[in-house]
Amino acid sequence: MRVAGLISGTSADGIDVAVVDIHESIEVVATKTVPYPPEVRAAILSVPDVPTVSRLNFLLGELFAEAIAQCGVPLETIELIGSHGQTIFHEGEPIDFLGRKIASTLQIGEPAVIAARTGIETIADFRTADMAAGGKGAPLVPFLDYQLFRHPEMARIALNIGGIANITVVPAGAKPEDVVAFDTGPGNMVMDALAPPFDRDGERARAGRVNEPLLERLLADPYYQRQPPKSCGREQYGADFVRSTGIDVTTATELTARTIALAIAPYPTTREVIASGGGAHNRYLMERLRAWVKPRVTTSEEFGINVDAKEAILFAVLAYETHRRRAGNVPSATGARKPVILGKISPHS
Repeated sequence: MRVAGLISGTSADGIDVAVVDIHESIEVVATKTVPYPPEVRAAILSVPDVPTVSRLNFLLGELFAEAIAQCGVPLETIELIGSHGQTIFHEGEPIDFLGRKIASTLQIGEPAVIAARTGIETIADFRTADMAAGGKGAPLVPFLDYQLFRHPEMARIALNIGGIANITVVPAGAKPEDVVAFDTGPGNMVMDALAPPFDRDGERARAGRVNEPLLERLLADPYYQRQPPKSCGREQYGADFVRSTGIDVTTATELTARTIALAIAPYPTTREVIASGGGAHNRYLMERLRAWVKPRVTTSEEFGINVDAKEAILFAVLAYETHRRRAGNVPSATGARKPVILGKISPHS
């Protein structure tokens, strides 16, 4: 089956498209990133009210449908679409709300619009079923990391550096229930806020100096020592974090590298760390990672997976699993009580 996967990450820099053929294996046919218009990105990053959320939901549905048409694969050859959409809120830990403990998440990019514009069945909203089963709704990428990077004799960690960074720990010869995954803390989010739209190659960070007292205070956050499963998002590392801490881009880059290293350290048998996501392009960040992380650090390009496309590939694969009525979460990673079928289906019309 040929499936298209769509996602816009927490950095909100554009729409990642991946078209894959899924049979006994996963074959990547095409990948493309379609940037958001600047005014759309600005609206996503500063969603102020309910009318704006509603309008953006439908607008992003239109843009996601248009992005598929730009990926270079004939639309009539695609049989299914999996769309993560654009996360605008994620709170994996329950909080007290109107007398109940509530965890919640919200992704926009209306799948009914995608299905109507493309004529292809679209599956979206993948996090909610996991959260309804008691999970954090994140990370979902371990389902793909296990298939791509499991090795009979070598322990590996898949590292994704998007707006938020997360790792998937795949022990040697692992079974699905052996996989551990969690958000490590900030990825590109804080750096991007300080050097918009991003610090190309990390040159601005390289030119500065780390504020060591501030870094040590930030590293004392209990989140970094908390046992998985755990997840975080813009609520922890968005504009309020930047404003309240007074952090600079050099210190932010070091914070990302150090918190990733802290997350990897408890898994000493790891032989390789395989990075993907936008942060894998940041040469200075990758240098700092290699300075702090003991295993060999490489990127998913070494394994034939475009660093910008892995999560889009994930949502194509998850849509395929949902289409086949099979569970797509990894409970050991998200904390869900059981494996569940993910996503909501919008039939084509």
